[in-house]
Amino acid sequence: MIKKIAIYGKGGIGKSTTVANLSAVYANNDLNCLVIGCDPKADTTRTLCGRRIPTVVDTLKNNRKPSEEDIIVKGYNDILCVESGGPEPGVGCAGRGVIVAMKRLENLGVFDKDLDVVIYDVLGDVVCGGFSVPLREKYADEVIIVTSGEYMSLYAANNIVKGIKKLKGNLSGIICNCRNVDHEKEIVSEFASKIGTRIIGTINRSNLIQESELDAKTVVEKYPESKEASEYESLATNIMENKVFTTPEPMDDEEFEKFFKSFLE
Repeated sequence: MIKKIAIYGKGGIGKSTTVANLSAVYANNDLNCLVIGCDPKADTTRTLCGRRIPTVVDTLKNNRKPSEEDIIVKGYNDILCVESGGPEPGVGCAGRGVIVAMKRLENLGVFDKDLDVVIYDVLGDVVCGGFSVPLREKYADEVIIVTSGEYMSLYAANNIVKGIKKLKGNLSGIICNCRNVDHEKEIVSEFASKIGTRIIGTINRSNLIQESELDAKTVVEKYPESKEASEYESLATNIMENKVFTTPEPMDDEEFEKFFKSFLE
């Protein structure tokens, strides 16, 4: 059975880094992986391919009937990499690129391949429009939210939970991607409990991760013996072995404000 995961979170919170490193771990364990970047910035697979790859949207501008080879690039350890792409900033609907990419991949039979893991990196300050496609169209079976202990990151996470509930999605857990704020792990753990889930893994802030990204590599590839790589390996195991899925219950805005302010008193 294919493990199909959609990873959501506030823009800039570390979703792409998480997705790339998770897929690198799975590939190192001889699992066949497909990674789909659903962000118009098209930077999910840069550290897997060592470069930015052509997006589905841009490819279709010049070729209305692209082949599989035109839109899929093999990255680190033969991970299959796809970037949906999107319009220029301020022009058109960014989520439309996700819809176009999913339909094109489906028509090419990509989802029928011998795959073990499919991971979607989805922009998600709110789950709406094209960005809800992995869930709405059942391309993904479960959702994981990446957040730090910062106010706006958690606010976005709570909004994402509202979308998951509306779409009747399965939440596997929260990844605490630390930014070294006060009481961070406690805050994220309490948030997870309040919405009806748990922390499925924690990634501590590290310069090695940023250094690897500057070299267009994952930390799993560049520093395989590091504690950072070990954290991603533990996270990958937790996700793969997880059997607990919930339909989360978001906080309303007033409850969320009260929750967060309780850590500032």
